[in-house]
Amino acid sequence: MTWSDWKWQLQNRITQLADLETKITLTTEERDSFAKAYDQFQFAVTPYYLGRIDNKDPHCPIRKQILPRAGELVRKQNETDDPLAEEIHMPVKGVTHRYPDRAIWYISHVCAVYCRFCTRKRKVSTPEETPNRSEWEKALDYFRGETKLKEVILSGGDPLTLSDSSLDYLLGELKKIPHLNQIRIHTRHPVTMPMRLTESLNSVFSKYFPLYMVTHFNHPNEISDETKFYVMRMIKEGHVSIFNQSVLLSGINDDANILSDLNYKLISIGIKPYYLHQCDEVFGSSDFVVPLEKGIEIYRKLRGFHSGITIPSYVKDLTGGGGKVLLSPDYLQKKTDKGYLFQNYLGDEYEVGH
Repeated sequence: MTWSDWKWQLQNRITQLADLETKITLTTEERDSFAKAYDQFQFAVTPYYLGRIDNKDPHCPIRKQILPRAGELVRKQNETDDPLAEEIHMPVKGVTHRYPDRAIWYISHVCAVYCRFCTRKRKVSTPEETPNRSEWEKALDYFRGETKLKEVILSGGDPLTLSDSSLDYLLGELKKIPHLNQIRIHTRHPVTMPMRLTESLNSVFSKYFPLYMVTHFNHPNEISDETKFYVMRMIKEGHVSIFNQSVLLSGINDDANILSDLNYKLISIGIKPYYLHQCDEVFGSSDFVVPLEKGIEIYRKLRGFHSGITIPSYVKDLTGGGGKVLLSPDYLQKKTDKGYLFQNYLGDEYEVGH
């Protein structure tokens, strides 16, 4: 196996401090935080994605997404382990069914890279959280019986850590359910391990048109020549429609010029910017949170000044499972002492903190 083999990339992920220090020079804070943070959330990065880091820049936007920092060990009052209340809407293991027409199916606990701002830090990298084969069947039976469902979203972890044959089976079974209108796959592999988008995987995906994929680029530096090659080949051969959701992250992409560059580059390789998320209030995320006032101002600089197809929707997933609210200035109701009032998709008002 070689560098361009995705299984080699997974098998050779850097997971330990000693191995990491042979690859890059760590700051004192990064070194001191590593062991303490590891107790809360494991560390892993593919050789490919680690190679995208600028070793000379301690503020490198890729570096800051993957290396533990002291702020990750601080729990703010508003932070929780399960900010989107996914666990309380879980009728069968691995399935969150909160909205009437769609459900999320967690079919893997493994990611190529463990992002430090991950919403699912409570369960990602934990093997017992992965549904087994018999639990797959229970989930499929649940989907068959829920006739109001229009969409199933394969998520994790990263669903593309499964084998091609497993994905072929799951997609085939889902496509047989007559009331399902579409299937979506959420994956960060195009960012962290683009060589996973193999010709054999494209052959599987091409059998299940239309198929929708949502990936997760946060910075233009994440788009490499390999990204362009594998993504564009998948779109052409796998007949997959690809969308991107970014998270607005302090010191990483909280700049209108950076986001504009990212979104134009995504469009140029066939990926549609879909969501720009306000960072979820998950334990240890406070260093990444961009103040809402700044986020609104950044979004204001994008809308109306750049091509419409490059503009994602700026949203906040409400803590506690209330769903998404649009953070566009158009949906701003008023400012309060604690934050801002926005309308959600039903027209209900929710207060979002600063």
